[in-house]
Amino acid sequence: MPGFGDRRARVLVLGLAPAAHGANRTGRVFTGDGSADFLMNAMNAEGFASLSTSRSAKDGLQLTDVYISAVVRCAPPENKPNLKEIKNCQLHLEDELAVLTNLRIVVALGKIAFDTYWRVVTGREQTPRPRPRFAHGFFFQAENVPSLIASYHPSQQNTNTGKLTPSMLAEVFKKARKLAKDL
Repeated sequence: MPGFGDRRARVLVLGLAPAAHGANRTGRVFTGDGSADFLMNAMNAEGFASLSTSRSAKDGLQLTDVYISAVVRCAPPENKPNLKEIKNCQLHLEDELAVLTNLRIVVALGKIAFDTYWRVVTGREQTPRPRPRFAHGFFFQAENVPSLIASYHPSQQNTNTGKLTPSMLAEVFKKARKLAKDL
């Protein structure tokens, strides 16, 4: 399932995979389930999304200055893709990054998205070594590649337990908005 959004975006939101009961049903990543609503609410508050929820690919959602994609392009068993599945889909992400020429910030939702982003940019100039460790709110300003903000994934497991709260995700998108303008 391809990503979607503003092709002139300065911000890329990189998630894990299409959700079996959300995106797999609607045909668009981060639509149709609780994780999508949690994400869209935070993005809407910062003006990236025209709606605070997204239940259908035909709901009128418009994204501004942001593009949403996923590391894996199909719903993996138990929502846990293996490395082979991730590497098989990596070319799609590389192609999207090549087309999104205005990117300044990548918001990586979860450790798998965080790790995959670094794997994709490995080999480009100024790739940090050692690779930074994942932590919610972590920001790394890179040279010659879009900078990175890490966030816990807005899965129901994380949001229902309070590991990721609405205010935590709101702060990530406030930071993304500011950095997209400043960098």
